[in-house]
Amino acid sequence: MNAIDLIITVCAVLSPATCEETRLAYSESVSLQQCVMGAPPYIAQWVGEHPKWTAVRWRCELPHSRA
Repeated sequence: MNAIDLIITVCAVLSPATCEETRLAYSESVSLQQCVMGAPPYIAQWVGEHPKWTAVRWRCELPHSRA
């Protein structure tokens, strides 16, 4: 399997209309569905390290599907 990207849409806590996507490398040994189901602890860690942002949604995709 290829590496999977975890794409998190985050919005600023003080300005909820200000949103952006951030990408995290997830794993090479899981399916896209496993990535989506297993993502919450990684998202919680990211939000804990970036307290000015809040996660509003996420998805997983293969890196080559970005093109």
